[in-house]
Amino acid sequence: MKAYYKKYTLNFKRPSGTSRGVLTQKETWFLILRDGERQGIGECGILRGLSVDDVPGYEDKLQWTCAHIHLKKEELLQNLREFPSIQFGLEQAFLSLKSSDPFELFPSEFTQNEAPIPINGLIWMGNEAFMLSQLEQKLKEGFQCIKMKIGAIDFSKELSILASIREHFTPDEIELRVDANGAFGPKEALEKLKQLSEYQLHSIEQPIKQQQPKAMAELCKNTPLPIALDEELIGVFDTSEKEKLLQTIRPQYIILKPSLVGGFSGSQEWITLAEKHGVGWWITSALESNIGLNAIAQWTYTLGNTMPQGLGTGSLYTNNFESPLVVDQGTLSYRARKKWENNLIKSLCI
Repeated sequence: MKAYYKKYTLNFKRPSGTSRGVLTQKETWFLILRDGERQGIGECGILRGLSVDDVPGYEDKLQWTCAHIHLKKEELLQNLREFPSIQFGLEQAFLSLKSSDPFELFPSEFTQNEAPIPINGLIWMGNEAFMLSQLEQKLKEGFQCIKMKIGAIDFSKELSILASIREHFTPDEIELRVDANGAFGPKEALEKLKQLSEYQLHSIEQPIKQQQPKAMAELCKNTPLPIALDEELIGVFDTSEKEKLLQTIRPQYIILKPSLVGGFSGSQEWITLAEKHGVGWWITSALESNIGLNAIAQWTYTLGNTMPQGLGTGSLYTNNFESPLVVDQGTLSYRARKKWENNLIKSLCI
């Protein structure tokens, strides 16, 4: 077996804002395995400034992985413990290599009979007019769950957007989630959560920055609004540390991005611990291309979680790969009759 990797830069159709800044491009890396005539592909997606493996030696670790591909998969994954995005790409690549269809990693009703996955519609940060225009478009597209990024513009304007939604839609008609990406200060967070709770939100993601366990625990204890941990999970590798985090903070939910928390195996470990401690969870992509998104979506379907998942990011880029993934009426489906874009895929698997 041989392995190699290739870098690919995804270009956003329009600048996409978060409280950490505005994104115009996202680099990703593809890990390709070749065994005779068979090929497998996996995506190693990093988010600059967020991924724990956003380090100077990242490409060196990809080279190491390719040079040591003869090792057992479990040994490779253990050696890649501090590089969760490479773990994720490697898991995908091995599954892809073994499959008769390199893009059907988890055969199910999702891949074979177009069973849909409910997903949230994502509203990016921007000025008030831009956020309202996104909202209008998502509602036209049939989304019943909306996730709005907050924390970059005036808080009162963000509240007014939520108020305008609730003037027209009840919580039974539109589920609202917000994502603060750690934008609130610990001292102001509880008051802001109280104001947000007036709009009957489903939850808020990461209201304060990660690695403030006492402050986050206090917030989760007193919050009028369910809190979901996201960035908080990044960089926590040891099973006992994962459990300690859940026991200390006692969040209402955790959100799992396989590229950021150790692929399928790392995510599954979080799920097992969350269910043990009565913590809810859902899965979200981390702005991968359709190759990584496809793998996440297929795996997510097998988990049987009926909540809307965060998997609606396939249309963000001008140069994504044409794929069977289709977003329709607030769901993600796999239309097998739609084929992958051969030319782009072949350009990776040379």
